[in-house]
Amino acid sequence: MYVHLKTLGCRLNEAELETWAQAFQQKGHQITRQAENANLIVINSCAVTQDAARKSRQLIRRIHRANPAAKLVVSGCYATLNREEAEQLMGVDLVIGNQDKESLVAKTLTELNMDSMPAMSTEPGEVSLFSRGRQRAFIKVQDGCRYRCTFCIVTVARGEEKSRPIREIVDEINTLYSQGINEAVITGVHLGGYGSDSDQSLSDLIKAILSDTEIPRLRLGSLEPWELPNDFVELFDNPRLMPHLHLPLQSGSDSVLRRMARRCKTEEFNEIVTGLRTAVPHFNITTDIIVGFPGETEQEWHESFDFIENTGFGHIHIFAYSRREGTKASTLPNQIPEAVKKQRSRELHELTETMKRQFQSENIGRTTPVLWESQTEPLDNGKHRIFGYTPNYLRVGCEVDEPEAIENRIIDAKLMATDNNHLVATLV
Repeated sequence: MYVHLKTLGCRLNEAELETWAQAFQQKGHQITRQAENANLIVINSCAVTQDAARKSRQLIRRIHRANPAAKLVVSGCYATLNREEAEQLMGVDLVIGNQDKESLVAKTLTELNMDSMPAMSTEPGEVSLFSRGRQRAFIKVQDGCRYRCTFCIVTVARGEEKSRPIREIVDEINTLYSQGINEAVITGVHLGGYGSDSDQSLSDLIKAILSDTEIPRLRLGSLEPWELPNDFVELFDNPRLMPHLHLPLQSGSDSVLRRMARRCKTEEFNEIVTGLRTAVPHFNITTDIIVGFPGETEQEWHESFDFIENTGFGHIHIFAYSRREGTKASTLPNQIPEAVKKQRSRELHELTETMKRQFQSENIGRTTPVLWESQTEPLDNGKHRIFGYTPNYLRVGCEVDEPEAIENRIIDAKLMATDNNHLVATLV
């Protein structure tokens, strides 16, 4: 049976797809990149914003139109929060909530009567990450969040915190590395809360991975800027821990952060960023910002904008606030008009592009190891441009004769110039 996996949203959703892909392959089924060729399609949906929920519905409808004969399974936050609506969408055969994600493969095969002997076994087979066109693995290490930011519906959908055992995670990474994966990205809803339910910490997990695996690159997923271990910065002394963090700030105004029920003030955020950049030159900090949060005054917006500009980020994911039923923020007074949200979003997008270019420029002239990926584009001179990522997560493009020769390899490159959304490099 051919299985196509599709996701919207966060890296945790990506990690769950990787787990399901491995499980389907262990059952003898094959992963396909083409939805139209699949017998079974699994969609991991998102509901972090109203727009994400709308895109989830659109994706479900589009996938069904493209391949109406395939069985269609929907999971994720949209399916969990809007189960009845998801079940009524045309083409949906099965909805599996977040609470049952760990058994999604077994439930799918059983409830859809697809748990029969496959036509061919793929063991040991091509690892699912390559089948889906990826050179890095997303490893889900934790789920749930014990905090309740006033804008967040995801914590409602994901439930309480639950951490995977360290040994289980280490074994998974060792397996992936033996299959040719060179970078592992550990993810969770509240990654910094890893081990809160097992008397362990994120620091313990990172040290174990670096000690008990040989994976060349370990990267952290989105990490809330609080509850970081005391020795956190020191962990980056190991060059296998990639010098890039996505730290969601959400606002640069302390009064807005209080209304959001965020647990990190701007001063504390600045201390974290300064410590990382002092310890590791060219450390890349990226972030999330919500514009137009209820009650955000012009003064608060300018405070936020100035703090963001003074901090400097390699990239910003910008979200215009959207009201989500079931969150405290949806009941707050002084909701911001859409026109104001759009204007603030435009201003921040312009600043983001400027900061991104500045950070790229600061890296020009460096020689750095790059993990080259499978994405390539043909050039008029007969060569190909292949893309990859530096340790601090800068996208790099390089002209080569045979891209297959360096795909999924870590090879040094010198960063020469900027070009659109990547840095131009030459192999060393």
